[in-house]
Amino acid sequence: MPRARLNGVELFYEVHGAGDPLVLVHGSWSDHLGWQGVLPRLARSFEVLVYDRRGHSRSERPPGQGSRTEDEDDLAAIIEMLGAPAHVAGNSFGASTALGLAARRPELLRTLTAHEPPLMGIVADDPELRPLMRATQGSIEGVLASLRAGDERAGARRFVEEVAFGPGAWDALPEPIRQTFAANAPTFADEQADPGWNTVDLDRLSSHYTGPALLTTGTESPPWFPVIIDRLSAALPQARVRTLDGAGHVPHLTHPDRYAENLTGFIASAAS
Repeated sequence: MPRARLNGVELFYEVHGAGDPLVLVHGSWSDHLGWQGVLPRLARSFEVLVYDRRGHSRSERPPGQGSRTEDEDDLAAIIEMLGAPAHVAGNSFGASTALGLAARRPELLRTLTAHEPPLMGIVADDPELRPLMRATQGSIEGVLASLRAGDERAGARRFVEEVAFGPGAWDALPEPIRQTFAANAPTFADEQADPGWNTVDLDRLSSHYTGPALLTTGTESPPWFPVIIDRLSAALPQARVRTLDGAGHVPHLTHPDRYAENLTGFIASAAS
């Protein structure tokens, strides 16, 4: 099992396929296994690296309060380990991580693909979204209360059913995924305690990252994601926006063939 000590933390990773390097960055609660559905197709065209972000599954969980900046630094070190630059695709918090790195180290990215980064801070001024986001924050507080009480599985269930996917979704998940969510629950609490977790410097992103970017959202996702994508699109000179019909927050799980096709097609068109 490949591991690398980067930024003082041991990270688990796997490499599949051959070609230009492509790094996939998973979201909260999950790990590298969330990309299994898209790996076979992507590995036909790319050298694909998947990894467990710090605090998740087989990677080290350092003590003390963490920050998304640390995740960005880890991603930078992984890209440099591959030989830099690389194509980078992130989902949810992983998309936020990729965008944060693009604003700080744009030279490391050949292309950037981000699906529904939860950057609610950049749309906090939207009066129509404010009540919805307050309600969601209340649900997240309930998740955190379960985690503080030491019941990681209950917190994971509340997140799945009250925040991410809706009632009944927890029981529909395979048991290994439920176990992964519960095991990684403490890292979600750590992410939420980071004051900068839900925002990115749009001015810095606009002036620093001028490369190709694909920003996607699903028609079945909460209404703030299209607004977030619009704000990001306005800040990225070469942004392309795509709405995935019938998909939600994790299209690489629910619609793997379409996700892989979109990503592969975007990178090919960016290269040409």
